[in-house]
Amino acid sequence: MSEGLTGRIALVTGASRGIGGAVSDELRAAGAHVVRLARSLSDGSSERQTDFRCDVSDAGQVDRVVAKVLKELRAPDIVVNNAGIFFIKSLEETTVQDFAQAIAVNLMGPFLVARALLPHLVKRGSGHLVTIGSIADHVGFTGSTAYGATKFGVRGMHESIVAELAKTGVRTTLISPGPVDTDIWDPIDPDSKAGFTKRKDMLRAEDVAEAVVFAVTRPARTAITEIRLLPTGYSARG
Repeated sequence: MSEGLTGRIALVTGASRGIGGAVSDELRAAGAHVVRLARSLSDGSSERQTDFRCDVSDAGQVDRVVAKVLKELRAPDIVVNNAGIFFIKSLEETTVQDFAQAIAVNLMGPFLVARALLPHLVKRGSGHLVTIGSIADHVGFTGSTAYGATKFGVRGMHESIVAELAKTGVRTTLISPGPVDTDIWDPIDPDSKAGFTKRKDMLRAEDVAEAVVFAVTRPARTAITEIRLLPTGYSARG
């Protein structure tokens, strides 16, 4: 039997749209008070939802928001590191700025959030860190020099955190989905390109959100360490 989320606090990064938006909605529907972080949000609150404008790649902004969460609410029970950027460029086309931005958002961001919040979960002796990875955290793809580097890095960081959190009471889950139909694909237009999964055949953001809720609602005795999601019949792009 699963555990409900009534009375729990969940913090989700990149929560204004796409996977983060769906995760926030599902957690709230399951009873949690959801703290949403995103660069496009404005600070505010409503029933079982608190929003903060936050660029998770900026240590100062992360520290500011975490301090407000701790003061106005308390340390969250669930932390979902989801914020990220995605683009497809060959090694030759990838600029230094492209690579630096991918590292800042996709890797530095999860680090800053985890570093700011996990000590509070460990001190309490309970909580759950969910990291949204990607199929690109364990499969190499053409055009993913920057994105793949960050997602492999996220997996490595998550696995190191798992080792550090052993026997602390804090659970961890890495969720690695294949292609998900969100607006990150709009500039790429995969339907017009050979070798890409068509958008109608991709996962939906709600599929990832349901996996998050499944992981965090298991009884305390159960650890869902990793979930990999793929569209039915999916074949990785070479």
